[in-house]
Amino acid sequence: MSFLLSSIGKKVTMSLSAFFLISFLLLHVAINFLSVVSGDMYNEASHFMGTNPIIQFIMQPILIFGVLFHFTMGFVLEYQNKNARPVGYVMKNDKRSSSWLSRNMIFSGLVIFAFLGLHFYDFWVPEMQYKYIEFKPPNEHRYFSELVHKFEDPIRVGFYTLSFILLMMHLLHGFQSAFQSLGVNNKFTPTIKKTAWAFSVVVPMTFVFIALFHFIKH
Repeated sequence: MSFLLSSIGKKVTMSLSAFFLISFLLLHVAINFLSVVSGDMYNEASHFMGTNPIIQFIMQPILIFGVLFHFTMGFVLEYQNKNARPVGYVMKNDKRSSSWLSRNMIFSGLVIFAFLGLHFYDFWVPEMQYKYIEFKPPNEHRYFSELVHKFEDPIRVGFYTLSFILLMMHLLHGFQSAFQSLGVNNKFTPTIKKTAWAFSVVVPMTFVFIALFHFIKH
């Protein structure tokens, strides 16, 4: 327990939660990309995710906890780091010793957190209302039309696009930093850096492409 409460322990748990969320992002973008390929395939995959009890009652609560834990721990570590450094030293050396991305992780994180709120409002809340408040029967053909409808609004598409660009910037620093926090710094570091960069750019930009694709097409 003392290790988990230490600065190193917090960074390790922060990194582990980051990898968990990264795996969710990969699954999420894969399913969402199906909406570009085939509406039927997207409906089928979304119906499975929305009705599978393991995903709904085990993985979904874990995911929500993971999101809240990751952002809370980010704020805690940022607060501790600022309090641990003399102000004068930070003013002189902050720009030279750290990148713009690392200095603004909290800012990008806040925007991403706001986006997640909108995303939950757009998709998760209606899904909970549909299944557990209105008790409507399963309809595996509704998911694609609901997705397309959300991307008809240019303001929403614009905010989604901005959020995913900031997610890309957040990942460009955070993905590699997570490996460093776990002590992975060896001959595989160049490969890790390339993989982290590719993931950090390709996944958010794929989300942007999906939003713009449906906005332009429909």
